[in-house]
Amino acid sequence: MHAEPIEIEAKGLGKSFGDHAVLADINVGVRRGELVAIVGGSGSGKTVLMHLLAGLLEPSVGSVFAADHSREGAPLTKLSSLDGDGLDVIRRHWSMVFQKNALFSGSVRENCSLILREHGGLSDEEIDARVREGLRAVAMDPDAVLDKDRDELSGGMAKRVAIARAVAIDPALIFFDEPTTGLDPIIGGQIHELIWATHRRPRRVGGGSEKRTTIIVTHDRELLRRLGPRVIMLENSRGAGRVCEDVPYERFGTRGGPAAEYLRQMPVLHGRDAD
Repeated sequence: MHAEPIEIEAKGLGKSFGDHAVLADINVGVRRGELVAIVGGSGSGKTVLMHLLAGLLEPSVGSVFAADHSREGAPLTKLSSLDGDGLDVIRRHWSMVFQKNALFSGSVRENCSLILREHGGLSDEEIDARVREGLRAVAMDPDAVLDKDRDELSGGMAKRVAIARAVAIDPALIFFDEPTTGLDPIIGGQIHELIWATHRRPRRVGGGSEKRTTIIVTHDRELLRRLGPRVIMLENSRGAGRVCEDVPYERFGTRGGPAAEYLRQMPVLHGRDAD
């Protein structure tokens, strides 16, 4: 069976803040179309790893390589070799759904359309169509919510709008940072389904389609159970966060050790983060 190409990869990655080492010896590659969850206890460096992969932080050592979807064949490109404009070209094909949603003051329409306007090349009619399509993809009625202000949205609605905004640009890669923290179990379950549907929704590329890649930082054990991702667990070892397990969900924690203990503690950690 032909393997999908690498979408994003970390080689020898490490990050320190001053004398404090957060990550060390991270070597992971994510292939196009994969659904990957990054997990680990508090202080293991999972959010820092996501920010390094997304180019929001610069590594202290090692490198991140990402597919450049603006070029034929989407070749892997070393992020540290790019200037700000070059990074923007790569990230134009990415979306990130932040834990706190990162919606700015204004209407749903304004929140979902701004990034499309920044990308350029789309008419007002095309932007409106993309925004409506994104909202419908997260089971929202565009006519009912487009003119709602951010402050009128419930927690679950705000999360849906954040995902709709991510979907609207038809990204190759979506990052989710703790997408269900602070949500009650019913709304959390709905977000699980939305993440799955968004991941399975093919990208429009030329006249065809392409698989989407999803990376999730989470403490949510129910999300793992329902979505069955590849699970990469970080553990603080020898003074820094390192990969201690990288397996399909079905095998996660089955060998005992830190992964099994973490799996048992996930509901407590997830609830604590919601406080």
